[in-house]
Amino acid sequence: MRCPSAIVPIVALALAITVPSDSRAGNRRTAIVQAVESQRDAVVNIHGQKVVGGAEDGSGGELRRVNGMGTGVVVDPRGYVVTNYHVVEGVRRIEVTLSTGRTTAATLISHDPRTDLAVIKVDTDTPLPVIRIGTSSDLMIGETVLAVGNAYGYEHTVTQGIISALHRDVEVSRTQRYDDLIQTDASINPGNSGGPLLNIDGEAIAINVAVRAGAQGIGFAIPIDRVLDVVSQLISVERIDQTWHGLVVRGDGDRGVVVEAVHRQSPAESVGVRAGDLITRIGDVSVSRQLDVERALIGHKPGDSVAVTVVRAGATERVDLSLAEVRRDRESIDDRCWREIGVRLQVTPAGKVQKLQSRYRGGLMVTEVREGGPAFEQGIRDGDILVGLHVWETIAIDNISYILDKADAEHLNPIKFYVLRGRETLFGHIVSDTVRR
Repeated sequence: MRCPSAIVPIVALALAITVPSDSRAGNRRTAIVQAVESQRDAVVNIHGQKVVGGAEDGSGGELRRVNGMGTGVVVDPRGYVVTNYHVVEGVRRIEVTLSTGRTTAATLISHDPRTDLAVIKVDTDTPLPVIRIGTSSDLMIGETVLAVGNAYGYEHTVTQGIISALHRDVEVSRTQRYDDLIQTDASINPGNSGGPLLNIDGEAIAINVAVRAGAQGIGFAIPIDRVLDVVSQLISVERIDQTWHGLVVRGDGDRGVVVEAVHRQSPAESVGVRAGDLITRIGDVSVSRQLDVERALIGHKPGDSVAVTVVRAGATERVDLSLAEVRRDRESIDDRCWREIGVRLQVTPAGKVQKLQSRYRGGLMVTEVREGGPAFEQGIRDGDILVGLHVWETIAIDNISYILDKADAEHLNPIKFYVLRGRETLFGHIVSDTVRR
């Protein structure tokens, strides 16, 4: 006869099985689980084929098709998605798989090779979930982060780690260098590029971009504040719709955005918006950053009127902002460049720039340098091609006006500059003469 004690474990197991499942799930639904659940639907998986060869893959010049993969984050419910440029560069047909499992086509809208960021537009008839955006201004070394992405083609893979270091400068190839990256030990693999790095609250605090070849636990991500600055330009209404509003703003938490500068003779100036105003809403969009201003106005034609809610001295009023066509006032911008930077510039055809360095979409050639001016002191000379200021590319004269306004409003001086001299990219820091005075 068996010992009665032999049945004790069975009874205990039976009792364990009867514990209500909801209670057990509640104990397991940690902050990490909730962060992933809240944001995974705003993460998309990107697939496509591109032709590579030669020095790019060591094949000795033989061209061949390869399958590419990456990740993206939805920043607008109409299907605007942020990813890395290297994910979609050279891809003829971009295919995106949503969290629902549906695969659809996407179009490359705009890109900046220097920061390796791009915006694609997903073909969708229904609004898409949008990523919750945090800030990278208060990150702490050691805090928990989560990477979500299409690792090795395994869609919506989640990995956990910590922030290992901040402000890393990383050179991944002869033609690609990243500045001021976040280092993490959360596993980032091929296919994670373009995906979000989340904090424990489920906010995107960076975009994953690179790994250290041959090392474990060393991955890098672009801080979200920098991403937002670049993406605001990539999907600005000036670039997308050739319209103009004239607003330069900064986020003010949940309150809205504070107007830091208003372009002279702009639509915003004409309706009385001025620096110091608080804007809480544009059209149907609640605004909290420059990106929201652009999203709210995308798709509107010159002359379209959009309601803007403005708070000034505690009083709320509504103004109707009528968008205008982009101004091509070359002379005034040229004069400003000469006065503040000490250069005269002219647009350089994209093809000419890309023959020198394929990573750039275009640039502005320096045709004259003012002796004793800021550019002269930094060694900039005739024939150099200005390809970037701070985090923005410079491919049109109008870019300079925007960047200088932004620099003044956000006290960015000195401004980091990038020039192409021959096939070599040089950089330095320049202080505008308006600041030096």
